[in-house]
Amino acid sequence: MSTHDTPHTADVPEMPAPRVRESVAHSIGGGLALLLGLVGLLAGAATIVSATAVESTGGKAALIVFGILIGLAAFIAMCGLNMVAPGEARVVQLFGRYRGTIREDGLRWVNPPPLSASLERGDPHSSRTKISTRVRNHETAVLKVNDAYGNPIELAAVVVWKVEDTAQASFEVDDFLEFVATQTEAAVRHIAIEYPYDAHDEDGLSLRGNAEEITEKLAVELHARVEAAGVQIIESRFTHLAYAPEIASAMLQRQQAGAVVAARRQIVDGAVGMVEDALARITMGVPPAEAVRGWGRDIVELDSERKAAMVSNLLVVLCGDRAPQPVLNTGSLYQ
Repeated sequence: MSTHDTPHTADVPEMPAPRVRESVAHSIGGGLALLLGLVGLLAGAATIVSATAVESTGGKAALIVFGILIGLAAFIAMCGLNMVAPGEARVVQLFGRYRGTIREDGLRWVNPPPLSASLERGDPHSSRTKISTRVRNHETAVLKVNDAYGNPIELAAVVVWKVEDTAQASFEVDDFLEFVATQTEAAVRHIAIEYPYDAHDEDGLSLRGNAEEITEKLAVELHARVEAAGVQIIESRFTHLAYAPEIASAMLQRQQAGAVVAARRQIVDGAVGMVEDALARITMGVPPAEAVRGWGRDIVELDSERKAAMVSNLLVVLCGDRAPQPVLNTGSLYQ
């Protein structure tokens, strides 16, 4: 077994265990909540208007305050309404604590509604954070690295992924988009330096010759790297794989030489088989069934020297690059 066939999961950094997992936030349909909120606003406005008909100053003030409170409560309650589009989720927080995730699309109402907004690192921070759960693509730039043999190569990969755990994506990493991009590049570089572009031995894995196996190992490593961010890797593929320009011409000549050697080996193997078959048919005879088609038995007897000459001539004819020019012997076999 080649050393390149061993798994590389041991080299993957061990990510810390997640401190929070996704849970369902308690929510109700937003249609009823919207209706009740509008009724509350109208009731508050009606109370304030009815206060004008009261002659008592104390009663008028009480109705006005009561109407304002009703309207304010209805407005705050309506702030709990959230629009959730298909392929999106809302991560609910209350005073810094994770309260759950809304995945049902449509108009939803969550209790308690957001009471305030704070500024964190200069960006507005809401207790209803929107996260896309759609399938996404990330394609790395063309990376230049050295393979296992030290040859500079260029490669790029595309990763298909989506957010599986919104709580981990929000709280376990600082920016899950940047995290996925960085870890993808790190995984691609690590795979590239662990395997050669072309393997010198037949049992070893190579980036060009074993694309499916290398892709599987890349997917395993990516999963281990981004699992902490609640991300699911759907598919990963290499989109670009080539030698670096400074050695591309030399490596192309090497590949061409290897192809020529392999073709010559196949030609020689076939020629040797044809020569053996020809000698067997001429000197040792053929089965009677073959004689019907024109082959005879014991056509001619050849000594060792003539056999060697015949083998040499046949190999030249069969293995030559150009068509041979025959020389006819009009005399006897030994002249």
